[in-house]
Amino acid sequence: MKTIVNLLWKLRIWTDTHGQDLIEYALMAGFVAVAAGAIMPGVATSISKIFSKVSSVMTAASTQS
Repeated sequence: MKTIVNLLWKLRIWTDTHGQDLIEYALMAGFVAVAAGAIMPGVATSISKIFSKVSSVMTAASTQS
């Protein structure tokens, strides 16, 4: 019985698509930022600052309970 329950949970995880569009938008924004940084070197420093701020906020959020 336990293996059937585990199999059902695995199937739910594979079919769950919540949050997928958010990840796609984040990837697209990242690609646009990288392209802008490559085309305009002056923008690269501000893009780097933004990504480091986002990274620090994400790290802080992941350590909170």
